[in-house]
Amino acid sequence: FALEAHTHSKMLNQELLTLENPVFCCYIFWATVLVVKMLLMSLLTALQRFRYKIFPNEEDLFFKNIEVQFDDPHVERVRRAHRNDMENILPYFIMSLIYICTNPTEAVACNLFRVAAVARILHTLVYAVYPVPQPARIIAFATMMLITFYMAAVVALRTLSFI
Repeated sequence: FALEAHTHSKMLNQELLTLENPVFCCYIFWATVLVVKMLLMSLLTALQRFRYKIFPNEEDLFFKNIEVQFDDPHVERVRRAHRNDMENILPYFIMSLIYICTNPTEAVACNLFRVAAVARILHTLVYAVYPVPQPARIIAFATMMLITFYMAAVVALRTLSFI
């Protein structure tokens, strides 16, 4: 936590959650990348459904001689990856915003945001797009989780005296 030295001079007279703060701007950029990535997961699910002709509703049956199906491994792999995104990226978004409010060092914060986003993109690639053996997926998964825990620890330590 020594790297997270509080920089008083830079932000004394300005708000932290504005476009004047480069840390917040970096967060906005990488959060946008992750939102787009999550939206693309819905498209990837649809692509898999059409590719393998797997549809969950009667009205979705575009092809003749197919039935409603719920358990295709290709579709379900993408859906699990998408659910994993929601379970991990959404808490990360909240924790990151709270972390920004502690006025972290710009280089540390921006690198955390970059690494977390790249890790989630890699997680999707090795899980849903081109599955590879472990430990690739667990490393990508754990990277964002550890970053989120790190930010939580910084926030907790900086606010502990207020409880």
